[in-house]
Amino acid sequence: EIIVVDDGGGDIDRARLERRGSVRVITYPRNRGKGAAVRAGMLAADGQVRVYTDADIPYGTRPIVDIMGYILDRGFHAVIGDRTLRGSAYVEPPLGRRALSYVASGFIGRLVTGGFFDTQCGLKAFRGDVADELFKLVRVERFAFDVEVIYLCLKYRLDIKRIPVRLETNSTSSVRLIRDSTRGMVDLFRIKIRQSMGVYYSSKLEGLISEEYDHFRSR
Repeated sequence: EIIVVDDGGGDIDRARLERRGSVRVITYPRNRGKGAAVRAGMLAADGQVRVYTDADIPYGTRPIVDIMGYILDRGFHAVIGDRTLRGSAYVEPPLGRRALSYVASGFIGRLVTGGFFDTQCGLKAFRGDVADELFKLVRVERFAFDVEVIYLCLKYRLDIKRIPVRLETNSTSSVRLIRDSTRGMVDLFRIKIRQSMGVYYSSKLEGLISEEYDHFRSR
């Protein structure tokens, strides 16, 4: 199952893609942001394992096979690509962007994700039932949504497997450094506000770990 989300770009040949049978296209009339696009795709998916990545498939398809094994065979709730792990290979961004990323990562780790370093890698996967609950809670519509997703995984103590990634393609980034960094900082503070207001509560995710443990003990 492949779901393509056209986030207001208008440059996707929908009819040609959908003739392939296993491809569905979701189209927004205007750009809403990466977070909104990923949320729509993940909630529309039906699979036991749901993976999101960028349209140019930057890390190839081989990791998807490994991801399915970690989730279906080894019981992880989420698998997240981490470019800082040994065995990863990717192109270093320009110095200005690299410096800003370093500062932002430290800030994000202290404010939201408790030291989880690489929040922005464009390869993440979730067990289907977990994705259903998780992405109902996601509110950020632009690039900081990755931080929100990892925060929710940590909040509900989900079992996360981090894997190294190797860059295979390197399309031009759509990130605008100053504008998107400013928006991202605003979204981070909004995450903290929502956290304090109880917006992120899910009874299903709250009881997930204890229910799975009880099931394991009863076998």
